Amino acid sequence: MAWDTEHTSHKENLSRDRGTYTPARRGRRWHTLQQRSDFLRVRAAGLRRVMPGFVLQAAPNGTHTATSANQKISIGFTASKKVGNAIARNRAKRRLRALADNVMREFADPHFDYVLIGRTETLQRDFSSMEKELRRALKRIHKTPDTSTKPTAPVRAQ
Repeated sequence: MAWDTEHTSHKENLSRDRGTYTPARRGRRWHTLQQRSDFLRVRAAGLRRVMPGFVLQAAPNGTHTATSANQKISIGFTASKKVGNAIARNRAKRRLRALADNVMREFADPHFDYVLIGRTETLQRDFSSMEKELRRALKRIHKTPDTSTKPTAPVRAQ
């Protein structure tokens, strides 16, 4: 049986010159952080919320311009060997990506970069409760006051 190229399902994704293939991504309104320096910068910012199913870290990315309203959100995903073997770590990161697809579009700020860290509970936890936790964590992160403008405590005289 010959392969019929006229009726393949990916025909609409091929360009006119058939030189490039561009897969259609459904629901991805963010791009992935991939450089180690980005992960370290987000960690150093100190905005962190620990939830039972994951850890959320955030850092301002310095793009507070008027044209950045349509900017994509930057998210990094990681899971350490504490989560399990490679199969378990990949499954945890897939669950975190699915969380980002469902929640980040509504609650994330495009002026921030985020890192979601998988935990051992990421694999067993109910997905709907993880969605609620991510919404709550994002709200808490954006409510935290800026520590650079916090007044210092007065020194007590003894």
